[in-house]
Amino acid sequence: MKVNFNRAAFSEALSLLTSVVPSRTPKPILRCVQIIAAGKEVHICATDLEVGINYSVSEVQVEEEGEIIVPADRLAAVVRESTDEVLSVQAKEGTCEIRGADSHFTIYGQEPGQYPSVRGFDGGADIEIALENLQAGIEQCWFAAAKESTRYALNGILWEIKGKKLSLVATDGRRLARCRVNLSSAPEERIAAMKIIVPAKTMALLGKIGTSDKDTVMVRLVDNQVVLNCANVVVSSNLVEGNFPNYEDIIPSDNDKKLTLSTEAVLSAVRRSALLTSEESMGIKLAVGKNSLVFSGRAPETGDAQVELPIDYKG
Repeated sequence: MKVNFNRAAFSEALSLLTSVVPSRTPKPILRCVQIIAAGKEVHICATDLEVGINYSVSEVQVEEEGEIIVPADRLAAVVRESTDEVLSVQAKEGTCEIRGADSHFTIYGQEPGQYPSVRGFDGGADIEIALENLQAGIEQCWFAAAKESTRYALNGILWEIKGKKLSLVATDGRRLARCRVNLSSAPEERIAAMKIIVPAKTMALLGKIGTSDKDTVMVRLVDNQVVLNCANVVVSSNLVEGNFPNYEDIIPSDNDKKLTLSTEAVLSAVRRSALLTSEESMGIKLAVGKNSLVFSGRAPETGDAQVELPIDYKG
């Protein structure tokens, strides 16, 4: 294999791919990426056997087709630290050579053909979502998902479709976030009836992909996996098994009071009132008045803080 890479595009691809490469694994090959040069493109794959990325790089010149499996961290470090605009990558018999204008690196990899298969995107999409909408939804609910819960369903984000709306729901048992996202079109009845739980790690990856706000995410549901395609990136992931809590019973429906707040102002108030909290008193208190909301934090050995925010309160 012999390929000339645009270094910036190569580095961008490896930055995303290394986010799924496990740092500790009993299978050393999973700490590698698979590079396949064919035609006018290069496909770079990474997986931890639960989540996989198939990244297509078109800013290349393929002189000789082939395949190499090379340690992800070493390769990413070499590409990241290089100052060349173009890097030449050659592979033969499990050895990868990277050449720049004034540099030459040799990285020992593994023989081709041993790497686990990483899905591409084959066939039509079951669901289509504007990337901008999906990323906004992820940002508004991802934080509420559990990180290491024995109730496995809480480690993911629920996808629930009603008409042309996709509800994203996350909870760790203490807090809950729900966000509704517009779909490009209403999916088939079979797809709309399905409720799936996508791992939080996979959802975090979707927040990093895409090159344009106008990109569309195409989604396929295959067996017990979800496959997502956006621009030149395909992300495949196992779904979380288990039953998601009946969140609709938790959200109050008889609210008679309404409070309108500025997101940036509230975030600033929370950060300032938390400055004088301690590990024992990490929480802050909120007191609602007729025209103001008071944020207060206190640590007995340090002091206390109080921030007052004007509000529009009805009720």
